[in-house]
Amino acid sequence: MLTRRHFALLAGSTLSTLALGGVGCTLAANADEATAVKDAIDAAVKPVMAQYGIPGMAVGVSLDGRRHFAEYGSASPKQKLPVTRATLFELGSISKTFTATLATLAEIDGKLKLTDTVGQHLPELRVSPVGEVRLVDLATHTAGGFPLQLPDNVKTQPALMDWYRAWEPKFAAGTMRSYANPSIALLGLVTARAMGENFAKLAEGRLFPALGLTRTYINVPEAEKAAYAWGSRDGKAVRAGASPIAAEAYGVTSNTTDLLRYLEVSMGILKGGSVPDAVARALAATHVGYYRSGPFIQDLIWEQYPTPATLKEMTEGNSQQMSMKDNTASAIVPPMKPRSDVIFNKTGSTGGFGAYLFGAPEAKLGIVLLANKFYPNEARTKAAWQVMERVAG
Repeated sequence: MLTRRHFALLAGSTLSTLALGGVGCTLAANADEATAVKDAIDAAVKPVMAQYGIPGMAVGVSLDGRRHFAEYGSASPKQKLPVTRATLFELGSISKTFTATLATLAEIDGKLKLTDTVGQHLPELRVSPVGEVRLVDLATHTAGGFPLQLPDNVKTQPALMDWYRAWEPKFAAGTMRSYANPSIALLGLVTARAMGENFAKLAEGRLFPALGLTRTYINVPEAEKAAYAWGSRDGKAVRAGASPIAAEAYGVTSNTTDLLRYLEVSMGILKGGSVPDAVARALAATHVGYYRSGPFIQDLIWEQYPTPATLKEMTEGNSQQMSMKDNTASAIVPPMKPRSDVIFNKTGSTGGFGAYLFGAPEAKLGIVLLANKFYPNEARTKAAWQVMERVAG
């Protein structure tokens, strides 16, 4: 169990270089920390790679803004292309956190309100059931029972809008959590319409630069293609295919350096550089808690666990029970403001990649796991937890 005492111990350890005094002592403490973190990552990651046949992984750990990195294996299942800190991985559903942030930024800009309905912004959906869904319910998977995936035969924007028009809710909005790509994708479509710009352009032209993310993309540029890892599925090299909801739901690629910065901004511990106030406020707004479902509190896409949290709670929260099935949701009234005494996390997968973000604000600890093969969410959770326990002592 991660207790407040563990957080206090970790916070104390991250300040040890200040207490030691002297450049030599500081360098020695930093070296000791680097060795300890690398040993912790090795112990957590190497067995997982062996068990699931993962070709390559990149791992990042941030301790009070000090960053540590480790890379393993190959960026391609078929070629000996070493994973480096520059390697780009598909993030899968971690992409949804950026969609939520664009929505809260649009609210700060006065372009929409999360309490608005879809029909207020997409008139073509106004007379259908989906037109009555609130934006906040799209961002919390509580819209009424969207399916996890968009049907394979929906391949164009017109077909997508026809599909949304024909959708019928299974539940009253705000009563059940049904994890779904079409839900967050619709939030992205509304946000782009409200802001008067293409979604990918908003993300790549405004949000990513404002967050200080220099190598995070929806459309990987030609100059970066060599750094873009190949995923592994059934022994084949794969990447995510085209879809009318890819950009909004699962289409972002990034690396450990950018994602550690993203976690640091989320936890308020960014060292060296800042973000615009509106963007910082928008990101904080994604950590407001709106519903309780299963073992966690549902924020806007992010999931949080009040501390002290247990590994059992977090593996249950990242299980197929929560991602593949409908689960009761209980509204938090008023919504829970962002707080530091939580752990927040998000998994992400595509057909050939598996990613995980873990943040513990009180401990000022962030962990990034990027792999070019899908492997169970529970294994990702346990690996990050193992790193956390060894680093925290």
